[in-house]
Amino acid sequence: MALTFFMHGTQHAFGWNGGKGPKAQITNWREKYHIPTAMGALGLAIELFAVISFTFGFLVRPAAFGLAVFISFALFLSHWSNGFFLAQGPGKGSGIEYTLALFLMATALVFGGAGALSIDGLLSR
Repeated sequence: MALTFFMHGTQHAFGWNGGKGPKAQITNWREKYHIPTAMGALGLAIELFAVISFTFGFLVRPAAFGLAVFISFALFLSHWSNGFFLAQGPGKGSGIEYTLALFLMATALVFGGAGALSIDGLLSR
């Protein structure tokens, strides 16, 4: 998940790999989904914090919770109206299939944690 959200989050936060960058991304969320600017900035921060957290295995549960909330907004506001399947055909938006998988993975980390070899796991001993 860290790699997936590194690639996706850096599109949003830095404009890498064909992304919009932070200003345009937050403006898009505000105009298209009526997300307040402060909430959009928080969403970008959650994406980036989760990448760092998952990579190092530190504060994974809180990061996963934030990411699960962030993904749930994307799932309902952006993908729900497009049905289930990711590939819908030309000119159609993507459905909830992939977003739901990411939400369930983040939720699994909320409940299961990062594991015994993570910093969280070592600190909990």
